[in-house]
Amino acid sequence: MPAQNTPLTPADSHSVIEVRGARENNLADVSLDLPKRRLTVFTGVSGSGKSSLVFGTVAAESQRLINETYTTFVQSFMPSLGRPDVDSLRNLSAAIVVDQERMGANSRSTVGTATDAYTMLRILFSRLGTPYVGPSTAFSFNSTEGMCAECEGLGRTTTVDTGRIVDTGRSVREGAIIAPGFAVESWFWQVVVNSGFFDPDKKVRDFTPEEWDALLYKPMTKVKVGTSNLTYEGVVARIRRTYLSKDREALQSHIREFVDRAVVYTDCPACGGSRLSQAALSSRIDGRNIADCAALQISDLAPFVRGLADTAPDSRPPSGDGRESGDSGDRDSGDWGSGDSGGGELHASGGAQANVTPLRDALCQTLDSLVDIGLGYLSLDRPAGTLSGGEAQRVKMVRHLGSSLTDVTYVFDEPTIGLHPHDIQRMNELLLLLRDKGNTVLVVEHKPEVVAIADHVVDLGPGAGTEGGRICYEGDVPGLRASPTLTGRHLHHRARLRETVREPKGAVRITGADLHNLKNVEVDIPLGVLTVVTGVAGSGKSSLIHGYLSGRDGVRVADQSPIRGSRRSNPATYTGLLGPIRTAFAKANGVKPALFSANSAGACPNCNGIGLVWTDLAMMAGVSSVCEKCEGKRFTPAVLEYTLRGKNISEVLGMSVAEAAAFFPTGQAATILGRLGDVGLSYLRLGQPLNTLSGGERQRLKLAIHMAEKAATYVLDEPTTGLHLADVDQLLALLDRLVEDGNSVVVIEHHQAVMAHADWIIDLGPGGGHDGGEVLFTGPPAALVTSSRTLTAQYLRSYVGAEAGQPVG
Repeated sequence: MPAQNTPLTPADSHSVIEVRGARENNLADVSLDLPKRRLTVFTGVSGSGKSSLVFGTVAAESQRLINETYTTFVQSFMPSLGRPDVDSLRNLSAAIVVDQERMGANSRSTVGTATDAYTMLRILFSRLGTPYVGPSTAFSFNSTEGMCAECEGLGRTTTVDTGRIVDTGRSVREGAIIAPGFAVESWFWQVVVNSGFFDPDKKVRDFTPEEWDALLYKPMTKVKVGTSNLTYEGVVARIRRTYLSKDREALQSHIREFVDRAVVYTDCPACGGSRLSQAALSSRIDGRNIADCAALQISDLAPFVRGLADTAPDSRPPSGDGRESGDSGDRDSGDWGSGDSGGGELHASGGAQANVTPLRDALCQTLDSLVDIGLGYLSLDRPAGTLSGGEAQRVKMVRHLGSSLTDVTYVFDEPTIGLHPHDIQRMNELLLLLRDKGNTVLVVEHKPEVVAIADHVVDLGPGAGTEGGRICYEGDVPGLRASPTLTGRHLHHRARLRETVREPKGAVRITGADLHNLKNVEVDIPLGVLTVVTGVAGSGKSSLIHGYLSGRDGVRVADQSPIRGSRRSNPATYTGLLGPIRTAFAKANGVKPALFSANSAGACPNCNGIGLVWTDLAMMAGVSSVCEKCEGKRFTPAVLEYTLRGKNISEVLGMSVAEAAAFFPTGQAATILGRLGDVGLSYLRLGQPLNTLSGGERQRLKLAIHMAEKAATYVLDEPTTGLHLADVDQLLALLDRLVEDGNSVVVIEHHQAVMAHADWIIDLGPGGGHDGGEVLFTGPPAALVTSSRTLTAQYLRSYVGAEAGQPVG
C-alpha cells in the first residue's frame, strides 16, 4: 500500500473515460466524462441514443483498438469494425460486452460448456470417478474419446417419416418425391429418374424392397446419364446430409417447415440422450455418473459437488497423462480456473492422491454464481440455444465473475430482462461485485431498482430518434430524482391498481399441464380481459402459456425471437408499408411501382440496392463502405429524380415513423404507421435494417402486424423489455384498447406496473425449476396484494404501497 501522503502520479490522472463529439447514429455531438471503476447507468426513452453511446461508441472503439493489435493475418479471421463517428475517445480500457444476443443454435453447446462448469466437472470425474476410465476427454461428448458412437455426441437420433417425403400412389416420373428440392423437371429429379436403379414409371407402392432401399437410402453413387457422370443419392440420405446436418435455425423457412413435419427427433437409444459413451457413463462418484450430475438442477448440483472428497481414490493410476490442460474437442476445454491459484498445480500433478480441492472450490463458485444470478433452475446439460436472451446474458456474466482480470470495462444491456423483482436485488449485488473488483461497469437499464445503485447516471433524450441524442442529465441518483427530465419525473411513478376489473367473457380451460417443470397444472385462462402471468424465473410461465395456449386457433403470439429476413429487410418491407408507398410514388410520377423497390428495377446496380459495397482485401480484413454510386441511397439517380410532395423514395425511407405519419396522413400507409406508433416505435426509421432492432423492438413490430389480423387472443412475452418508464403507460393503454376491441390479452410479465393494471393474475412458483410449476394464485391483483403471501404478492404490495390484509383503494 502506498503511503497516504504519496503525491499523485500522472498515471493516477486517468480516472475518467473522455468522450468528445460522439455522433454515432442519432447522437448530437455528445461530449461527457464517464468515471472509471464506478457503476454508471444510462437511462432514456427507447431510441434516445443509449446504445449508440455505450455500445456503438465506447465499447466499439475499445474492441476495434484491441483488434488492431493483432497481426493482419489474425485480423483477417476477425469481424471488420469501423471507427465510430466521434472526435476523440481517451482513457479507454478493454471492453467486454455482455449483451442479450442468444448463444446460437449449436447443438453441442450447453450451459455447462458455455460457463466452463462442465470442463471442471469432467476433470473431477477423471480424478474421483470409479472405475477410472481415462482423462477428462473421456467424459466429453465433443471428443471422440467420450462421445456416444451412435449419435456422435448429439444425444438424439432422427427418424424420417417416409410418408411425408414420398407419395407411393405416384411414379417417380409423376412426382412421387414430395420433399423440397425434388420437384418434377428439377435437376435432382432428373438424376433420380435416369439413375437406372428402378423403373421411373412404376408406382412406388409396387417397388421391391431393393428398389425402395435404392430410392430412399442408397449412399452417394456415380451413375452415367447419357454422356454425363452424375452423383445419385437416396432421398432420405440426401435429406439427412443436406438438411439434418445443419442447425434448424439456419434452414430456409420452407425447409424448416418440411423438417418439422417429416422428421421425428428421439433420444438416442444407445446413450439414453446423455451424449456419452458407455465407458464414461460407467464411472461414478457417490452413485452418480457425469450425465446424472449434468442433468441435476444447478441448485441441487452445487451441494453435491461441495460434499465431494478432497483426494482421488487409491486405485487411481500413479500419474496423469498430462492432457488435462489441453483437452480438445469442445469449446469448454482448457482454462477452467478463472485465475484460481491452484489451477496450474492441479492440471500438472496427477498422481494417486491428487488434491482436487482448488478445482472443486472453483466449480462450486461457478455453480453458486449461477444460483445467485437467478439461474439455479437450469441444468448443465441444457442446450445453450434454448436459453432466452436474458438467460443467455446472465450465463455470459458468470464467466466474468471469477475472473482475475481487473480494470476492465463491462458493458451490460438491460441485465434485469426476464428477472422477477425478487431476483433483481441479487443481480444488483453482482454488478456491484464487478465494480468493487476495480472494474468500470456501464449498464443500459430502465428499472428504477438498478438506477438506484448507480454511482453515476447519464440520461439521454429528451425524445427518440432525431428528437433524442442529447445529454439531459449527468450526475448522481438524488440529482436525477430532483431533475425535471422525463426519467427523473417517472422514477417515483407508480401505476395504480384498477378500481374495477373487467368481467371475463368465458375461459380457456387447461388441464393436466406437465410440460417441463409443470406439475399437472389445471387453470382457467379468462377471455375478454387482460391476464398477466407472473412468477420467478423458471417457475413455468412460458411452459404453461406457450405450451398450452399459443398453438390454439385465433391465438397470435408476439415474442422477442429474431425476425427472419435478409439484410435488405426493414420495417417498411416487413409490415407491408412499402407497398402503398411505392404505389403513391408510381401514381404521382406515372411510372411502374417496381422502380421504387431497392430489391427490384430501381436498385443501384453498383451495390444491388444494399447501399454498401463489400471489399475483399485478401489477407487483410474485408471492409464495407458506402456505395460511391448511390451514396448509400440504394436507388439509381434516375429513380431519385421522381418525387412525392418534394421527397424522393430514399428520403421517405429515411424518415422516422412519426415523420412518415405526418407525411402520409391518410390511406393504408397511415393505418400501418398508426399501429407502429401505437406500439411505441415512432422513432424507428422506415428503412432501418431489421437486424439492428432489439428484442423488445422486434416484439412490438410483430404486435403491430398482428393488430391488423383478426384475432381473439394475443399472447405477449415481456412486452416492457426495452421500454422507458414513461413508455410503459403507453403500452398499458394499448393493451386496454386491444381488450376493449373485444380481444383477450395474455401477458407474461415481471413489471409491477403491468401486474397492477391487470384484470386477472395467474401466479406460478413458488421457485424455479423443480421448485416451481405450481399455480399459487389466480384472481384480481387487489386480492393478490391483500391476501397472498407469494413473492409476487410481496413485491406488488410494496409497489402499490399497501399492507398485507389491508384493502387497496
